[in-house]
Amino acid sequence: MNTRKIVMTGMFIALGIVLPIAFHSLNMGGPVFLPMHIPVLLAGLTLGPLAGLFTGVITPILSSVLTGMPPMFPILPIMIFELGVYGLTSGFIAKEYPGKIFFPLIAGMIDGRVAAAIVVFVLATFFGVEMSPWTFIKGAIVTGIPGILIQLVIIPPLVKAIRGATGLQANRA
Repeated sequence: MNTRKIVMTGMFIALGIVLPIAFHSLNMGGPVFLPMHIPVLLAGLTLGPLAGLFTGVITPILSSVLTGMPPMFPILPIMIFELGVYGLTSGFIAKEYPGKIFFPLIAGMIDGRVAAAIVVFVLATFFGVEMSPWTFIKGAIVTGIPGILIQLVIIPPLVKAIRGATGLQANRA
């Protein structure tokens, strides 16, 4: 990673901590608008799979330690995998299909939710957490529809702007 990518990764992590704080302080529900997801997806799509993965794993951990959100258990492990897979998948597919934004964005969003469901299954099966993977996915999708729509609308132009301003492309990751 070059210096610019390292600095931008740090910026996306910071944004992933600050955006949810702003949403919660304005009484705009985090589970509805999914503000932590946006910087992770942006990192994957603009910086590539490793930076996306790193951003997706570190952001919820730091947010949990610094703000108490997400709660350490059981939500933090779910979000670590969900967001890590968002960044990894969106970055990997953006690298394989340069110039495409919607395909890697949607694939990342789907794969992340599948990863979250797998973690919910593991937590329910082995740790007695009372959650159903199917209920979790249904809830994540239904509750998160406004956030999903926001992501589909604002992330593509943001990716184009970031790529244009920085010269970074996920395919150079």
